[in-house]
Amino acid sequence: MAHAVSTVDAPKPWSGGDAPFNISWGKMMMWFFLVSDALTFSSLLIYYGATRNMNREFWPNPDEVYNHFPFVEGHIPLAFVSLMTFILIMSSVTMVLAVEAGHRFDKKGVVKWMIWTIIGGFMFLGSQAYEWYHFIHGTAEGKVVEHGLGVIHGANMVENEYGPKQFANLFFLITGFHGSHVFSGVLLNILVLIMAVRGVFHRRGHYEMVEKVGLYWHFVDLVWVFVFTFFYLI
Repeated sequence: MAHAVSTVDAPKPWSGGDAPFNISWGKMMMWFFLVSDALTFSSLLIYYGATRNMNREFWPNPDEVYNHFPFVEGHIPLAFVSLMTFILIMSSVTMVLAVEAGHRFDKKGVVKWMIWTIIGGFMFLGSQAYEWYHFIHGTAEGKVVEHGLGVIHGANMVENEYGPKQFANLFFLITGFHGSHVFSGVLLNILVLIMAVRGVFHRRGHYEMVEKVGLYWHFVDLVWVFVFTFFYLI
């Protein structure tokens, strides 16, 4: 007796569907964006390294450039930027706690930890503005220009007291590019906070948006570790 042939096709790998990689399209697109953005940051940091290598004899010592600290007289090398880094890392910790609270459908927990993450983001942006202010205005001594043309204080896109003009140009470009990412992340965090407060995620039945914004925030944190290493430590 012949067996009946099933007319139902067996599921095939790579057959598409709503979640072909067992993750939502939203998360997948976020990962695509982060990978492409990582390539952009990598290109900028590689160019920074190559430029520094070509001007290594004239490149300034980070300890002599980034040595100011609010309300403290004298120089404390890298203390303030280390504080900035600590603030950003702690904001990633609070983001992890917000995502974890979302998994437990703990609305109050999500709101609480998102608020702390936003505060950390604003603190980092304020600290970066302070860092830029002192970098632009420079030291009291400044740098004497050759041929008796005067004294340069601080830095701009044309000249600076610290060394080659590429040093200031790349500082403004890379830290500014990263700062724009932090600012965008803070805006996204505020949007997610508002949605959480209004109960949007509870009605949807999931807190995936918190996870997607969390991926972006962790990426911004990770990129800063490389920026911190290239500009301030090496």
